[in-house]
Amino acid sequence: MPMPLLDRRRFGLAFGATLAAPMLAARTTAPAHEDGQHAILMLNADCSDTSVVNVFAPSVLHIEPGQSVTFLATDPGHNTASKRGMIPDGAEPWNGAIDEELTITLPVPGIYGYICLPHYEGGMVGLIVVGNDLSNLAAAHKVRHPGAARKTFRALLTDLEAGAA
Repeated sequence: MPMPLLDRRRFGLAFGATLAAPMLAARTTAPAHEDGQHAILMLNADCSDTSVVNVFAPSVLHIEPGQSVTFLATDPGHNTASKRGMIPDGAEPWNGAIDEELTITLPVPGIYGYICLPHYEGGMVGLIVVGNDLSNLAAAHKVRHPGAARKTFRALLTDLEAGAA
């Protein structure tokens, strides 16, 4: 089946992310963009290890308050949704459709946990840290998750707490 054509904007975001492929492995942080725009890829396999399936790349993203993040439906069958209990107080939740490119702006500092609904139990999860504010870290640790999501979120939050992510 041929790959669908990408419009210029989406191609530019995808191409820029491809150039940063070494930084897109699990538990990495994408480089900051001067215009406040960031991209997270929704992938069927990790860029650096294709045996790791259904991932967001990067799995941890650091941004400044008010910056935007675009979730790119790079591979079919994925979505993004904020995880209840894993976003700061006063922040707006989101729930994108399957295969939807979704742009969100995050003005409230703190940790935002997010999931892919079809692959949540398999561990397709990620974190966005806004403003280096870890004030809701303890609350994020308390949220319960099914299957591999429990292990993946635990590892991401532990790395974040240790300053590794």
